[in-house]
Amino acid sequence: MDGVIVDLDGTVYRGETLLPGAADGVDALRSVGLDVLFFSNNPVRDSEAYATRLTEFGIPTEPHEACSSGVVTTEYLRKNHPAEDIFLIGDDGLRDQFLDAGLELTATPEDADVLLASWTAEFGYTDLQAALDATEKQIPFYGTDPDRTFPDENGRDVPGSGAIIGSVARTIGREPDEVLGKPSTVALEYALGRLDTNPESCLVVGDRLDTDLLLGDRAGMTTVLVETGIADSADIDDSPVTPDFVVDSLGDIESVLSQL
Repeated sequence: MDGVIVDLDGTVYRGETLLPGAADGVDALRSVGLDVLFFSNNPVRDSEAYATRLTEFGIPTEPHEACSSGVVTTEYLRKNHPAEDIFLIGDDGLRDQFLDAGLELTATPEDADVLLASWTAEFGYTDLQAALDATEKQIPFYGTDPDRTFPDENGRDVPGSGAIIGSVARTIGREPDEVLGKPSTVALEYALGRLDTNPESCLVVGDRLDTDLLLGDRAGMTTVLVETGIADSADIDDSPVTPDFVVDSLGDIESVLSQL
């Protein structure tokens, strides 16, 4: 093993609270020579913001060691739709990433060449109307990530991007052409490119069977489920993914490393 993809919310921290043992777990991964890429499906922050947040938590991180579904989506649109007008249903944090990358945004749905749906606390009826107006003509429709819910500070599930993307899809009568965060092929290729490694030499650690571990399982990575977030051992029987390892928390990752 020479690389590891580590999920953030529910794996390293929950809300504004660092999970017990998480910093020690990251130290253990780095101490055996693994290059770490922190990868969140939360689209509202970019690499620099996540690196700053982790460093403030006591886990020194450089921007090239962190990414998100927002980062992956921005890069995908920059490569595939560099001069097209994008109508965004999403948070201002994602909007800023698009603008910083030089992407073209439009506030007029009828003028859109691309429709992009993501998480926003302001989502409502007018967004659904805008999506209908934007797709009166056939244009690409993308989502940032499939996470239907994510845990808040107290561990309560709250609606995520997947809930909004699903609402938009049902309204316009078609599924997204691509959902770009984990576990997509786009996200996989981006992560492996950041780590400069191949799947067989990579570990993936996360709290979601249907995104974090599915990303790794499809590619042939070694998968580790932590039981500090969305999924636990009881969910495995109903999952298409069977983790290679299950640990209570990231702080217990040494028990996995000793077996590799």
